[in-house]
Amino acid sequence: MTLPEPDPQSDPQSEPQPEPALQPVTHAADSSGAWWRSAVIYQVYPRSWADADGDGIGDLPGITARLDHLVELGVDALWLSPFYASPMHDAGYDVADYRAVDALFGTLADADALVARAHQLGLRVIIDLVPNHTSSDHPWFQEALAAPAGSPARARYLFREGSGPEGSEPPNDWRSVFGGRAWSRVPDPRTGDPGQWYLHLFDVTQPDLDWTNPQVHAEFEAVLRFWLDRGVDGFRVDVAHGLVKEPGLPDWSAEQELLSSGEDDDRDRDDAGGDRRAPMWDQDGVHDIYRAWRRVLNTYNPPDAPDHDPALDRILCAEAWVDPLPRAARYVRPDEMHQAFNFEYLQAPWTAAGQRAVIAASYAACDAVGAPTTWVLSNHDVIRHATRLALDSARRTGRGPQGLGATDPVPDAALGLRRARAATAIMLALPGSAYLYQGEELGLPEHTSLPDELRQDPTWVRTDHGAYGRDGCRVPMPWAGDAPAYGFNTTGASWLPQPAAYGALAVDRQQGVPGSTYELYRTLLRIRRDRRLGTGELRFVAGYTKEVLAFEVRAPGRPGVLVLANLGTAPIPLPADARVLVGSAAPTADGAPDGSTLPVDGTVWLAAD
Repeated sequence: MTLPEPDPQSDPQSEPQPEPALQPVTHAADSSGAWWRSAVIYQVYPRSWADADGDGIGDLPGITARLDHLVELGVDALWLSPFYASPMHDAGYDVADYRAVDALFGTLADADALVARAHQLGLRVIIDLVPNHTSSDHPWFQEALAAPAGSPARARYLFREGSGPEGSEPPNDWRSVFGGRAWSRVPDPRTGDPGQWYLHLFDVTQPDLDWTNPQVHAEFEAVLRFWLDRGVDGFRVDVAHGLVKEPGLPDWSAEQELLSSGEDDDRDRDDAGGDRRAPMWDQDGVHDIYRAWRRVLNTYNPPDAPDHDPALDRILCAEAWVDPLPRAARYVRPDEMHQAFNFEYLQAPWTAAGQRAVIAASYAACDAVGAPTTWVLSNHDVIRHATRLALDSARRTGRGPQGLGATDPVPDAALGLRRARAATAIMLALPGSAYLYQGEELGLPEHTSLPDELRQDPTWVRTDHGAYGRDGCRVPMPWAGDAPAYGFNTTGASWLPQPAAYGALAVDRQQGVPGSTYELYRTLLRIRRDRRLGTGELRFVAGYTKEVLAFEVRAPGRPGVLVLANLGTAPIPLPADARVLVGSAAPTADGAPDGSTLPVDGTVWLAAD
């Protein structure tokens, strides 16, 4: 293929560039054969995927009935958000029993059937694990409430005496991620008088565990084995950077953010005036926990055994909002976790320079520890990227704003979808693993007009309605445009209302439709699989204008792909002899892709045979 000369007309402010050419290898090809190093994993949010019993809340039988959708889409595995027994104060992230399925979702037999059916279809199953805190309904915490200060029952959690006169103030000044104080006081079980305080970095119903306690370690290793014995293929670890707190629990006056490591917060400094890490996040002790967990998983497929089969690896994936990238990469050192979400990428600026910088830095950090980079654009905690990418740059990052409401400026839906399609086409070309969030293959936007009185995220309440929370990205899936609840069930009930825009975006409205977002995803995933892009070598390509992100990916023995993303302000010409494999832009009026130019906010994959 002949690469094009820079076109000064497409970027009047650009400076002359050198002849187009492949740059040195940024990321080497992966020949390990480990499935998780290049897998595309699809997140299913159980209460919003499919509702088999018609009560308005999705369930495990509903998921099982719709697994064919994932096979047709072309993903390798699914990750399930929590379905454990829970009072549901935080949508299941407040776990009362880690070995039971909540009746809202079904039974343990339903979970076994889901795993078995997924395996029949060639899909692996990752489940959520929530080790930072339990529910306040958990038997351990109920035992702790009934026990006196200093008891073994209280030692499993972070109970402390208060400060100030008669202990009337919290032990320190920490704030909850969901708003308000991170401490709540409980009565002394012997006298009924105000007693100790307990830490909850999230909701008051989510008491933090004390990971200095050996009982906590033993219990979670047993939970891992319980689910591994039932056939699950791994765990996504919630708040993986939060389990260990700095000894002494020193003050930290900064406000917490939902998705933050506390790094580089200039409101707190050490005695020398330098930056100080938040004492509740990313403490070094978390790594000992994950080394122990990795040893547990390795017993199911010993890596040093002569008959080790990388296709049978069980994995750990960290949700760790940690800066900078080299520090985040510590979670995926060879004896710790297998994957860690790349949240720097999720928050990357929508510019060619910004995208390239994050991609290069991500490979540098992860390659240094021999780990894959795990790309992600959306999940159940952030504004869907079909909406987020239409926000102005100050409001676009994954850490804020906390949802959108009906009184906020309305994002440009067409712009958001155009950029979301282009961003996904960049991500799915990148070597490594990738995570998709349910409904993004339909181009679903955030539900921005959700009535305030229907919001259920505890953030909404604990911030006195100052942050909308995450409900807008958790709205049930649309399967059929003309069916009750758009096919989520047969009754029309829905735990959160679906916006009217979801009807036209339903699965049945996009299947087989050239240019639809669903068919774009299917094509991207098919080419990624056929050309083994997830295991390929990546080189950036020079010679385009500064507003074009250009790179080539090539796996050994497979034809390569040249990826061009136009993040500028004017269309750019494609090479005269370009063979377009797939483009993110919608087809022209006659149904054919435009093979001569790449529009603004468009990404194209070209054959680099």
